[in-house]
Order: sequence, then structure tokens, then C-alpha cells
Amino acid sequence: MANRRRGEVEAIVDGRPRVLCLTLGALCELEAAFAVDDLASLAERFASGRLKARDVARVFAAGLSGGGTPTTEAEVLALRIDGGLVGAAAVVADLLAVTFGGDEPVGGAAGEGLRAGEGAPSPRSVPGAVEPPSPGTT
Repeated sequence: MANRRRGEVEAIVDGRPRVLCLTLGALCELEAAFAVDDLASLAERFASGRLKARDVARVFAAGLSGGGTPTTEAEVLALRIDGGLVGAAAVVADLLAVTFGGDEPVGGAAGEGLRAGEGAPSPRSVPGAVEPPSPGTT
């Protein structure tokens, strides 16, 4: 079961629940894959809300690997993901939101209510932005 506080989300892949998480290693892979210099640039890349199918496959593969199921982008292309492309995109949007600052599921189950551009991190949630600590955490 996924733990959102640890940056995890769950997807049904080939009929079985799988945990996805963008660990530090997974984020390093994505920086290289998208040829960006830092996490802020990576977050800005996703903040546009415009992802190619290949982007979805790359992030999904990195998330599966970070969640403990080593997976290549090529392997993702052959997986049966609940909801098809729309379901995979909703999982990726949710994964990006929980990784870059959001903690609420995006669009509900299988992207219910998800529209193009929703779920990507907002520019305010870019790593490096200074936010005050939550009450009781200092």
C-alpha cells in the first residue's frame, strides 16, 4: 500500500497493485532523460501540464523503479495499466504532485475529473522555494 507522506502512489499494473515513488535516484534518472540541470528545471518542465506519451512512460518507469519494481521505459510500453493511457497519465500527474509538493490525489480514482494540465506541480511548489514550517514541526 502506498504511503503519500513518503511520496508514494499506487497503480494497478497487469492486474496487481504497484507502488510508484520518485526517489532521489529516480529523479536523477529523470534529470538526465529530460536533459535538465536541476530539480527546479525538472519541476518547471512538468508544471506546463503538457506531457508526451513518452514522458508518461519515462516517469512511470522511474516511479516503478523507485517503488521497488525495477522497470525500463521499454517495459512500461508493454504493461497493462488500469485506465490505459489516461490512467497512466493520471498516476504520473499524481506522482508528480506528491513528489513536488501536493499531498492530495489528483482527480480521484483513475483520473476521475482530470483535465489536461491538472495535477502537474505548480511553480510555487518547485524545490528550493522557501515555505514556512508546518505548525509543531520546529
